[in-house]
Amino acid sequence: MPTLLDESIREGVIALAAAAAADILRIYEHPFDVDHKADDSPLTAADLASHRRIVDGLQALTPDIPVLSEESAELPAAERRRWSRLWLVDPLDGTREFVKRNGEFTVNIALIEDGVATFGVIQAPVTGVLWWGDPAHGAYRRADGGEVALETRTPAEAPLRVAASRSHRDPRTEAFMAKMAADRGELEAIGVGSSLKFCRVAEGAIDVYPRFAPTSEWDTAAGQAIVEAAGGVVLDPQGRPFRYNQRDTLLNGDFVALGDPQLPWRDWV
Repeated sequence: MPTLLDESIREGVIALAAAAAADILRIYEHPFDVDHKADDSPLTAADLASHRRIVDGLQALTPDIPVLSEESAELPAAERRRWSRLWLVDPLDGTREFVKRNGEFTVNIALIEDGVATFGVIQAPVTGVLWWGDPAHGAYRRADGGEVALETRTPAEAPLRVAASRSHRDPRTEAFMAKMAADRGELEAIGVGSSLKFCRVAEGAIDVYPRFAPTSEWDTAAGQAIVEAAGGVVLDPQGRPFRYNQRDTLLNGDFVALGDPQLPWRDWV
């Protein structure tokens, strides 16, 4: 499904992600307080500063497209499900990584059209690297003033490289990886935080990203758009691509992101 965005809006969104990253870094460089939401997830001034920057910017850039951000997600499901198009935003993905000061956090912005993530931007504030993608134009990595087209690693050859989250390693992921190893031989486990895992899949640096722990729609939408634009897939356990703003809940189920869609992932779940 091609996105309806023109180049000026795409570049405007990319500029917003960079501005939000600058807001985050201004807080990251000094001592900051950590509050907690009702679900005990951390919240900082950086989350809120990035949220305000992105929401205000998107509303000015595309006033006809509503914005759903992690920090303003208390919207009634009946209202948001009437939206055929929306921006889905995680102002600071990887707040735990931010609090740990390991640099592995991102800004995520995705365009959703009829449930499909058709455009995604992921900005890494600490490194300044940005990834974007849509089906009509492909996937790209921007750094140091240049832009490089991305493709997933296809075919994925041994040793398979697997994203193994530092914050969310769990027994089901361990079991999945054990089955992969029994099927394909030695694996290379790569630890990386936040939505950077999707970026590594799009770049061909990671082959498989299994996730059997809770995520929300704003955690995955931008990454899915970029992975798919680079030639990969993000699938639920039934083999269906993730869809967004289609249910009362904004929580995702389990998923596997694959650089090579031909990998026999069903045998490993």
